[in-house]
Amino acid sequence: MSAPLVEASAPERARNNLEELGLDAMAASAPEYAALVASGSKTFAQALMEMTDAQVAAVRARDLDRRVEKANFPYVKTLADFDFSFQPSLSRPVVEELASLGFLERRENVVLVGSPGVGKTHIAVAIGVEAVRARKLTYFVDCQRLVGDLKRAAEKGALERRMRFYAHLSLLIVDEVGYLDVDKEGADLLFQLVSRRYERRSTIVTTNVGIGAWAKVFGDPVVASAIADRLCHHCTVLKITGRSYRTKDLAPDRDAESGG
Repeated sequence: MSAPLVEASAPERARNNLEELGLDAMAASAPEYAALVASGSKTFAQALMEMTDAQVAAVRARDLDRRVEKANFPYVKTLADFDFSFQPSLSRPVVEELASLGFLERRENVVLVGSPGVGKTHIAVAIGVEAVRARKLTYFVDCQRLVGDLKRAAEKGALERRMRFYAHLSLLIVDEVGYLDVDKEGADLLFQLVSRRYERRSTIVTTNVGIGAWAKVFGDPVVASAIADRLCHHCTVLKITGRSYRTKDLAPDRDAESGG
């Protein structure tokens, strides 16, 4: 003879219903809040408000994770992770003002110049993360990948569609300009993109080469000047002259310590 079915308690049924509806955060806390309401520690309205607050926070966190993933960041770092004391050449107030995103509203650009490892990409990503949090359409791409993507689109007859994607972004972050030279076709494609975004959308560029030396990077001083003029017309240029973070924790050389 089979055992009689035991009907689930009201809190259990509520938790099961919440799970079925996909309200996992509320489901997880349902038994606890049921007990608090039963004991008189909280009113039903208070419990419902706190449970829904937790669910809203969970939904927002998942949504942020999805948007951060779509932004294509190489990693996720914030300004809180940046050691400004290690890079005294970098103005913290200026960076924090950029992170407030006023430059996006003004459709201005940012160029971060410095040797490899000084934190240019970190700063660019941190500002990008703030833009994503503000629900601004943001995308991160290194210069060579961007050029390659545009070239492939041109070969397939899909350049206009790809240009529209990049031109529509509220914030485009182009990393590592200057690490590798760009051929004439690539330079022309970048010029087209920069021209489309000029005074319409904001771009952040990181580069290890001074803007005045971009003629070598792009192989054509006229195209290089045209790209630089449009990027720098309404722009904040930050030059970071400190040491590389990658050598920050290296032990000092013994000979240097002894004065040798």
